[in-house]
Amino acid sequence: MERLDKRAPFTATGGIIPPEFQNIKTPCYILDEKALTENAKLLGEVAERTGCKMLLAQKAFSNYDCYPFFEPYLAGTEASGLYEARLGAEEMAGKEVHVFCAGYRADEFEELLQYADHIVFNSPSQLLRFGRMAKEAGKSVGLRINPECSTQEGHEIYDPCAQGSRMGTTRVQWDEAIVKNPELMELLDGVHFHTLCEQDSDDLETTLASVKKQFGDLIAKVKWINFGGGHHITRPGYDIERLEQCIRMAQEEWKVEVYLEPGEAWALNAGFLLTSVLDVLKNGDTQIAIVDASAACHMPDVLEMPYRPPLLGASDETTENEVTVRLGGPTCLSGDVIGDYKFSKLPEYGALLLFGDMAIYTTCKNNTFNGMPLPDIWIRHADRTMQQLTVFDYTDFKERLGSRE
Repeated sequence: MERLDKRAPFTATGGIIPPEFQNIKTPCYILDEKALTENAKLLGEVAERTGCKMLLAQKAFSNYDCYPFFEPYLAGTEASGLYEARLGAEEMAGKEVHVFCAGYRADEFEELLQYADHIVFNSPSQLLRFGRMAKEAGKSVGLRINPECSTQEGHEIYDPCAQGSRMGTTRVQWDEAIVKNPELMELLDGVHFHTLCEQDSDDLETTLASVKKQFGDLIAKVKWINFGGGHHITRPGYDIERLEQCIRMAQEEWKVEVYLEPGEAWALNAGFLLTSVLDVLKNGDTQIAIVDASAACHMPDVLEMPYRPPLLGASDETTENEVTVRLGGPTCLSGDVIGDYKFSKLPEYGALLLFGDMAIYTTCKNNTFNGMPLPDIWIRHADRTMQQLTVFDYTDFKERLGSRE
């Protein structure tokens, strides 16, 4: 599944770096208020038309300075553990906090109950171990199911329904658990599934058919169902009408409240990574430019997915005078390569390059491998004024490795 094929092209008049970006220290992330707000409005409209509830999956985007842009349009946040749950509770006060974790820790669970409203368990054994405590604390309790319906395109790392997956409970596993522990059913308030990754609503429709077949009788006994994430709702061309049909089907079929917890959709195509060229060289027929941004450190999904992020001014068309340049980072990792791009002329030392779609899985996922500094984070407001949100330095690298004394 190539992410490059599923995102809008990155274009601007003449491929010119916006003037407000041109005097900022690189590398840095730039979040775009206008684009974030437009995404949020679109998601809010789906919620308003259908009556479903939209959550922000913080694993994809957790820049809490931007949460006010989302607040009017969402019901709350989704967390993958204690820290994200606390962040959602602190930075989006008064909204719901949903948590799913493949395995909860006994020494953290009591603290987690201070922040979470909905707690989803991955297995009957986790539900048995912690479910009663959650119910007694007044929390809504859910179980993640595995509908055993793969809709991915060859990348098992992103497929929760892959053979031998650790994610979710199959129907066989549930039936075996209920025979041994009938009291599990009385703990259950909702059902959660998450099988998609940057996919359209036709794959959701396919998944829902399997959910109905495998777990329809169970869902009819609970109060809510969560469709999980992976819905690329704000991508141009996404079939929103089909999504809304899926939501209404669940509401009418099972008389449940429907939640969605997209992550990427909130911040899709809503941020940039600005970088500078440090060196230009040639190895055989390969023209290379070293930049001060690292794929391994600052845009890890480029290597993990993998995908080639859009670059302002680069062309995907073949012309007579174009030059293909391999852009790589400054680390010692030989594979720290962002991708090959076509330019009208060879970039020079000091040139600024601007990558698009850098709001998701970047600031929340980056690292300091090789002692690389973390890029500062800026926001471009709707009036195009710039605000610096963070400044990172040597202490951010050092203090995560040892004593702060």
